[in-house]
Amino acid sequence: MMPAQTAKPRVSFMGAALRIWDLSLGQMLWSRRSVFLGLLVGGPVLLAALVRIVRALTPLGRLAINGADVGGPAIFGMMIWLLYVRFIIPVLGVFYGTALIADEVEDKTITYLFTRPIPRGAVLVGKYLAYLSCTVLLILPSVVLVYFLMVPIGGGSIGASFPSLMTDLGLLALGLAAYGAVFSLVGAWLKRPLVIGLVFAFGWEPGVLIFPGYLKQLTVAYYLQGLVPHAMPDDSTISALLQVFREVPAAVTCLAALAVITLGTLALAARAVEKREYILEQ
Repeated sequence: MMPAQTAKPRVSFMGAALRIWDLSLGQMLWSRRSVFLGLLVGGPVLLAALVRIVRALTPLGRLAINGADVGGPAIFGMMIWLLYVRFIIPVLGVFYGTALIADEVEDKTITYLFTRPIPRGAVLVGKYLAYLSCTVLLILPSVVLVYFLMVPIGGGSIGASFPSLMTDLGLLALGLAAYGAVFSLVGAWLKRPLVIGLVFAFGWEPGVLIFPGYLKQLTVAYYLQGLVPHAMPDDSTISALLQVFREVPAAVTCLAALAVITLGTLALAARAVEKREYILEQ
């Protein structure tokens, strides 16, 4: 009598996603895309080092704008807002998020992933988690180095400002999560998603933010930018500027909206991958 074969245990959705995450993380960290974007996040560090050199060469070691001294925390806050929130985070989201599935289709490796006995949606979620881990690992050293270069200017205390650094890192992580989820949906739906992603991040979003109306509420940048004043100290130049020139939603509203955007678009992206038939070009 032949021994009965035991059925293999079914892999859960999250278990499968974690396996794909483990498989994809190393590939993302050492890809050519990560090398390019690593140079991108190195730009603020070089700029911060240049500011320190200029300060050292300035008489009395002061930095002033229109005769008013500018402290290190204010400069750091401005760099977080202008360089990271408005530029680097969307770029990372576009270049990684749109490629989660599109790269597999272009490289004709999507069939190898889909023939595994795991849900198709878990492939996208696992690659999304790898994207999030990879981009956080790219952003973290850059922000910390800029923080240590900028905050001491003008007598700023590193220890006293450390909680705001943690808040800034959380803010950037939220932006990476939201933009990555949105552009993973774009990549799952469209054949050539990169151009659409760039138009959305650097055309649609900046355009609707400067006009009154409800359309700005359909952007990630509106809620992410709304958290910036709440993350800055009360006496921060950036906080005051945003309060005057921008409509600033409540922090709870921004957090809830970003959570809905992230989870909703990621679920839609996973469903799109489950339902779509991917035809590989010869």
